[in-house]
Amino acid sequence: MLYLHKNRFVKSKYLLPFFLFVQILFLKVIAFFPEWIEIYYSNGLYLFISKTARISLGSLPFSIGDCLYAILILFVLRWFYKTRMTWKLYWKKNVLTVLSFLSVFYFTFHLLWGLNYYREPLFEKMNISRDYSDADLLAFTKKLISKTNSIQYQITQNDSVKVTFPYPHDSLFSMYKNGYKSLAKEHPFFNYEHKSIKKSLFSLPLTYMGFSGYLNPFTNEAQVNDLMPLYNLPVVITHESAHQLGYASESECNFIGYLACVKNNDIYFQYSGYSFALRYCLGNWNRRDEKTFKALLKTVHPGILENYQESQDFWESYQGPIDIVFHAFYDQFLKANQQTEGMDSYSKFLNLLINYDLKT
Repeated sequence: MLYLHKNRFVKSKYLLPFFLFVQILFLKVIAFFPEWIEIYYSNGLYLFISKTARISLGSLPFSIGDCLYAILILFVLRWFYKTRMTWKLYWKKNVLTVLSFLSVFYFTFHLLWGLNYYREPLFEKMNISRDYSDADLLAFTKKLISKTNSIQYQITQNDSVKVTFPYPHDSLFSMYKNGYKSLAKEHPFFNYEHKSIKKSLFSLPLTYMGFSGYLNPFTNEAQVNDLMPLYNLPVVITHESAHQLGYASESECNFIGYLACVKNNDIYFQYSGYSFALRYCLGNWNRRDEKTFKALLKTVHPGILENYQESQDFWESYQGPIDIVFHAFYDQFLKANQQTEGMDSYSKFLNLLINYDLKT
């Protein structure tokens, strides 16, 4: 009897580590069935999970997700400290403990949000082409320059003055929904309800890591780095809100965030969206054709370039080894989750943007 009990205990130690292997295998298979994920998870179970989380936690003035991460980090550090002298004799037991923890973490992550990485691409959902020509890019860039110049001058009445937002952070956390409301009239699947946008308690560490915000997949709270220049904030808020809608792809969230900004009735939100997309277009031309890039740059109002410089100076002042390490880690994380371009996937939203503009 004692032997049987001991044998069951030994087998149970391998259960969660084995389940981790099963999960990895399951995700490899499910990647071939994006339509199934789209119907039964992203537009089924996930809608209930995200709605429940945002209704429960959205009204709280601080980030529960940040608090949970802080507790988790302390717990992990404490465990490694307590077991530091045991790895030589009990390495197998410790490895099984780590794998068991990862198994539970991995399962919870994918159940609450992560399966959205495997949903139907927005290209297919919106019937948008994937490719564009240099001529398409040039026409769209000139269109963006004209629009951004116009809004910058409308706000400042001086083409050489940078745009300064008159709103406090908390106002922006409410105003962004207006853009989603307009966007949902054209595309109902972008309907956004039950806001849960918060200043991150880790804004300073996020800045050193080079991140402007993130979605906590366990609490469905959108965390925003409130230290960055204010003109960047609307497009960050709408980007993270797109993650809450169940869009995991960074390029798709850039695209949705841009649309939610430019369709907002507030001119400052529009400026944030247009200047954001324009910066990506100019960066693209800088890599493609330096001569064309310089010619385009001369047509951009100096005030817009002042805003770009403000943002660049901010991030460069915090740049260091931490930024490099975390970007390298996140690059690999994205590649492991259906975004083969890694960090470069952020700029892939131009494919969506240009072809959406051509279509409309």
